[in-house]
Amino acid sequence: MTAPGDTPPEEFRKQLHELADWIADFRENIETLRVAPDDKPGAIRAQLPKQPPEEGESFEKILADVDRLIVPGMVHWSHPMFLGYFGWTSTAPGILGEIISAPLNVNAMTWRTCPAATELETVVIDWLRQWLGLPDEFGGVVYDTASVGIMHALAAAREEAAPSTRKVGLINRDLPRLRVYTSDEAHSAAEKAAITLGIGEENVRRIETDADFRTDVNRLRETIARDVRHNFKPFAVIATVGTTSSASVDPVPEIAKICREERIWLHIDGAYGGAFAMSPEYKWVSNGWEMADSIVINPHKTLFVPLDFSVLYVRDLERLRRVFTLVPEVLRGDTIEGEMNYMDYGIQLGRRFRALKAWVIWRSLGREGMVARLREQVRLANLFADWIRNDNRFELAAPVSMGVVCFRFVGPVTGIADAGPGSSNPATADRLDRLNSAIVERINASGRAYLTQTKLRGRTVMRIGLGNVLTKEEHLRKAWQIIQETASKL
Repeated sequence: MTAPGDTPPEEFRKQLHELADWIADFRENIETLRVAPDDKPGAIRAQLPKQPPEEGESFEKILADVDRLIVPGMVHWSHPMFLGYFGWTSTAPGILGEIISAPLNVNAMTWRTCPAATELETVVIDWLRQWLGLPDEFGGVVYDTASVGIMHALAAAREEAAPSTRKVGLINRDLPRLRVYTSDEAHSAAEKAAITLGIGEENVRRIETDADFRTDVNRLRETIARDVRHNFKPFAVIATVGTTSSASVDPVPEIAKICREERIWLHIDGAYGGAFAMSPEYKWVSNGWEMADSIVINPHKTLFVPLDFSVLYVRDLERLRRVFTLVPEVLRGDTIEGEMNYMDYGIQLGRRFRALKAWVIWRSLGREGMVARLREQVRLANLFADWIRNDNRFELAAPVSMGVVCFRFVGPVTGIADAGPGSSNPATADRLDRLNSAIVERINASGRAYLTQTKLRGRTVMRIGLGNVLTKEEHLRKAWQIIQETASKL
């Protein structure tokens, strides 16, 4: 039995060096790994002991089991052939930032519990605000994900639409049912927030999109007017800058005008696409942001910060604090009037020192370095789109937006004609849906690359998301060859 206490310093130093070599080897050799495992469900669990350990085991044995069990059982999101979702990435500075954060192990809930964590978070949030060109009346707070940020934003909007909800709730108050509006391409976080906040999933109204998968502003206006006539209370609109499927960008200025006229809270979900506003050629995506009430940005999707790191900005952050501030007696001595206590701006009390890793990364890359990498994502996306246009068996399923490309295999296949997204022949289109899905599944099962699939206008399309700093043109070309070969075989 080992003596109580921590690992002896010299042994710990040895383990750290061993881990450093392991990390460097993993990063250097990641291309030799399968992108995704081919195990059946339960295969990893079957290799793990069913009973918890009674005695401690050596770090060497634990690390050996990471190599034997964990690494082969992972989908490697940092693999250069991983082209799914938004292709977020881990960078060397990001890994270093995470390593620095772990031993510090502080709780950034109030200024007094860790002044450095609180003040660095405030500075990092403001750096991002400046890069995005947001007015200084916007203050921010770091959460884990955009879904949590959206929930907090809608909680503040709900309080303004139905005052005193914080104190007495929504029940037995003779209030009209509250309505949230967002596009049929927007993230499901809207429904999750409505469920959590007692608004109800059915009160999220999905608005049809136009040919470019952007919110149809006329439909939005009509839906709001119809709800008002039926005694509903429109209280929030969520506009998206970079939708999950196609990275489309809603017409924010036109939506903002409606929100101003109707006195409705405007939230902008810029989780993926918002950070592209740092690049001069994409500055247009921030048009209308100055009229928003809240905006969410996910640096872990686009600005090279490891998961998780999401920032919610609110015009006059006090609107958020009024909803969530609550000081238990045990913390009363750890709060100082006039200082930022981030626990007051959300439901969480324990808060990781997330700002540290962002600070390390953004200082290492600088704005120029990040913009250069964003531009490379756009270049690769457009290159891939050109390859699709030059192969008449495939077609683009949506305009290419930022680092996302949606495309569809359309033939030629015996017995299939006129089966594109707008096909008037449901049987042939359904058959192509199954074929496109099968192409993605076959590629992912091979372990050679990883794609995702989605639905656009009810039809299955393949989708790639660029963003990994390890993905080069040679990897993208290889992925395209795999896609072509798999389509031919199927």
